[in-house]
Amino acid sequence: MPETNVFHSLATNRKEELVAIRRHLHAHPELSYQEDETARFISKKLDEMGISHVGQIGGNGIVASIGTQGGKVVALRGDMDALPILEENDVPYASKNKGVMHACGHDVHTTCLLGAASVLKSMESDLNGLVQLIFQPAEERIPGGASLMIKDGILKNPDIQLIFGQHVFPDMEVGHVGFKEGMYMASADELYFTVKGKGGHAALPHTCIDPVLIASHLIVALQQMVSRRARADMPTVLSIGKVEANGATNIIPDQVHLEGTMRTVNEGWRNRMHKEIELLASNLCKSMGGDIDIEIRKGYPCLVNDPDVTSWAKLKAVEVLGEDKVHDLPIRMTAEDFAYFAQEVPACFYRLGTSNKAAGVGAPLHTSKFDVDEDALVIGTCLMSTFAARALEEF
Repeated sequence: MPETNVFHSLATNRKEELVAIRRHLHAHPELSYQEDETARFISKKLDEMGISHVGQIGGNGIVASIGTQGGKVVALRGDMDALPILEENDVPYASKNKGVMHACGHDVHTTCLLGAASVLKSMESDLNGLVQLIFQPAEERIPGGASLMIKDGILKNPDIQLIFGQHVFPDMEVGHVGFKEGMYMASADELYFTVKGKGGHAALPHTCIDPVLIASHLIVALQQMVSRRARADMPTVLSIGKVEANGATNIIPDQVHLEGTMRTVNEGWRNRMHKEIELLASNLCKSMGGDIDIEIRKGYPCLVNDPDVTSWAKLKAVEVLGEDKVHDLPIRMTAEDFAYFAQEVPACFYRLGTSNKAAGVGAPLHTSKFDVDEDALVIGTCLMSTFAARALEEF
């Protein structure tokens, strides 16, 4: 098995191809559950590398295998879907699919996984086991492609023993990476409310049951629930992001629709909060003369990194990048369907620095100006191939 620094050289030698792949993917984004052309592109690249693979797993998912059967099995995961955002970057590789954009870096994740595939294939005879490369669709929308691939048996036959995933991180400069042992990312549930009242003339509110007023009280009450019912040491977020009343200056509508998200880092509190939300919303609306329909769509679970795997991966990253480039991360209230994999097998999900402030690269995730410093493609490819190959020997 080559020394650790050799992985960086092998990744660097592939930078031109990595950039070309990433720019193609960035220019041709596809939404969750619609990644048909992306899957075909990945399959073609794997064929060119002579890597056996199977498609149509959990939708457009692909699993490729490198190494030898009968030994340990380690998995690497990269997601492939994009977001419904109109790109505003003035670059040659900007999205050609209007209103769809790789604003969360999944083009980078897929590229690095293809890069790792190329590196690992070049040393296949030296691998002490099997590497499963999971190209996952539909990370951005529940139920999430990870859960669907698991249902299709992706973690079995052969049984995967460890899994690694990475995510771009514009808060961190390119060349740096971050890790968090144990609890790392929040659960994420979607909230849908329809507050029902009695519409009428806005000048005659006494003849109405005003759902706008009721909805406003409900929003405040939900925020108070977080500040007064969640433990102070239990990170919890409840945000209402969409309000639709469809009345007018002189019209009180019959109903108001609210949509939001609820996130926390404790599964027991998560389930209890669902019940408390329903009870509070129902009682509040009835006390003001209205009614309410409530739907809570349970989304991704909390993401918990295996402490042993994560501390080991951090040490390997130090060997590759140096101690000054490897950082400890705090708990994060965003969510990831990689959490489903982490529930089933020991896992490490880490962050890959992608910004370059000097070059003006560093817009936040999920925005129309998001882009990356493409040196991150080399770092991501290097780390993924290093973790896979070394884990087969050392775990």
